[in-house]
Amino acid sequence: MFTVRKILHPTDFSSQAAVAFDVACSLAKQHDAVILILHVMPTPIIWGEYIPLDSVEEYEKQIREDYLLPIQSTVPGVRVSHLLEQGNPEEMIDLIAEEHECDLIVMGTHGRTGLGRLFMGSVAEKVIRGAPCPVLAVRVPPRETAHEAPETAGKAAEVAAVI
Repeated sequence: MFTVRKILHPTDFSSQAAVAFDVACSLAKQHDAVILILHVMPTPIIWGEYIPLDSVEEYEKQIREDYLLPIQSTVPGVRVSHLLEQGNPEEMIDLIAEEHECDLIVMGTHGRTGLGRLFMGSVAEKVIRGAPCPVLAVRVPPRETAHEAPETAGKAAEVAAVI
């Protein structure tokens, strides 16, 4: 029998990730599972000039405090834990799922097709190919993206501006 005790929820702070988090919370409640919320920051690329370590640490602190830690379940009784990692998102998601012995990965997908998918790639697709456990890719139907919560849309835009 398939049991779910640990759910990994990778987030890029987008509206798609917020919808996937709601699905993860619902599943966690049904299975009495804990959710590991993961954000993977890209490794800083330094061209020519040295970036002081303090600024990288300050950036990580800002991401953790302003974006990652505020993600909390609104479903009573659902336990969450937060992880902030640095590296390639596809590789880190699969690695964290394996290290933490997750039973399920629940992640949002932008649902790109055609040239957008060709040029941008699909993090969800790459995770599915390498994941050590089942992956539930949650796609937000176009009609729902227009109704996204203003605070979620604002946070996604802020993170995109910071990155």
